Amino acid sequence: MDIEVLGALDVRENGVSVAPTAPKPRQVLALLAVHADRVVPVASLIEELWSARPPRSARTTLQTYVLQLRELIGQALARGAADGPGSGSGPGSGGRSAKDVLVTLPGGYLLAASGGTSDVREFDRLAGLGYRAMDAGDFAGASRTLGAALDLWSGSAFADVQTGAQLTMEARRLEESRLCALDQRIEADLRLGRHREVLAELTVLTSRYRNHENLHAQFMIALHRSGRRGEALNAYTHLRTTLSRDLGLEPSPRLRRLQHSILMAAPEGPPDPPVPARAAAGPQITAGR
Repeated sequence: MDIEVLGALDVRENGVSVAPTAPKPRQVLALLAVHADRVVPVASLIEELWSARPPRSARTTLQTYVLQLRELIGQALARGAADGPGSGSGPGSGGRSAKDVLVTLPGGYLLAASGGTSDVREFDRLAGLGYRAMDAGDFAGASRTLGAALDLWSGSAFADVQTGAQLTMEARRLEESRLCALDQRIEADLRLGRHREVLAELTVLTSRYRNHENLHAQFMIALHRSGRRGEALNAYTHLRTTLSRDLGLEPSPRLRRLQHSILMAAPEGPPDPPVPARAAAGPQITAGR
């Protein structure tokens, strides 16, 4: 089974979509898919579908949705069997049934990926490799690997699924993971002296994430290294105003030190040289020697 949730929901068995169009069965599939190969408790599925006010028939209705999903899975398995023994894992090529794919277990249900692909798992794998490359000072490898992880996203997680409490929580978790990988990929690019290349991206990101200090710090560094010292200082002022208005906070000491470093730097001129590969972690204004 191949699973994609980092954008529109796409769950396929033998290359055939098993995603229903009806909103609530689609929610059930999405929650099972993001937790593929793990048991999702009935209580979690009921909370996802009906929040804190489930109907008396909640369990029976959930069972109906599971049956609908199994019917779609069974059709996909049957098509794989009809296409030939080497084409899939239908009942005619290994005896796998819909109940083997969407499994009923004590307390809940499990969607068995059976060695198929999952964009969430691949994202986590690539992001982990990227973070380790950053720790090792391999900024080129980190930029490349984290970029590949981010390319798996085609939009917001569960973009075309009606989300309840459980999927909303999962979407936030995944978005935080994406943002962390993005932050580190940009950091790697800055280490490689690609300040001009990331400017347009950071302009959009700082507008979208108005209170995100590290993205603003990276934006300030990219602007300063591109000879736009005044705009870098303006970016700090804008963030300070936003933090004060929205959260009643001042920028962190780290960001204030960055602003002071830019303020005390030479007037706008040629960009700073790139940071050497073995420089200490964290955004910096100038290169080490």
